[in-house]
Amino acid sequence: MEECLQFVSVDVWTMIFTWANLLILFLLLKKFLFKPVNKVLDARANEIESTYRQAEKTKNSAEELKGQYEQKLLQAKSEADGIIKSAVETASLRSDSIINEATDKVKHIMEKSQNQIEQDKKNAINEARTEIASMAVDVAEKLIGEKFNEENDKKLISDIIDRI
Repeated sequence: MEECLQFVSVDVWTMIFTWANLLILFLLLKKFLFKPVNKVLDARANEIESTYRQAEKTKNSAEELKGQYEQKLLQAKSEADGIIKSAVETASLRSDSIINEATDKVKHIMEKSQNQIEQDKKNAINEARTEIASMAVDVAEKLIGEKFNEENDKKLISDIIDRI
């Protein structure tokens, strides 16, 4: 029983050595295991935090670029609309100008043609009068049988032309 009692009994020195061993083991584990592991965990946490910060910066930059792109796109659309509007107005003005020029040319040609027709008509009438007068003189000569002198011819022609 004494053996059992020794086994069950508490020995103070054993307890002190056990506590000292436990304390030394704790300090060794703390120095050689916990500190490096904590350093690795802290480094990993810092790396993750850095990655999150970088991702946030990239996201903000992308949103800013998106805003700039949308603004430039709107400006390009408004410039394109302005260019198209200007081109349409220019084309409209040019077509009006071409139509006006063509109308003026047609009027000018018509006036010129009318004047030419009037002139040709007058010339034809004058030629016809002269021809008729000449024929009338020839007829009168044949009827009278003698030729008039030049002065009488002109007078007779003038009278006949006036009557016609």
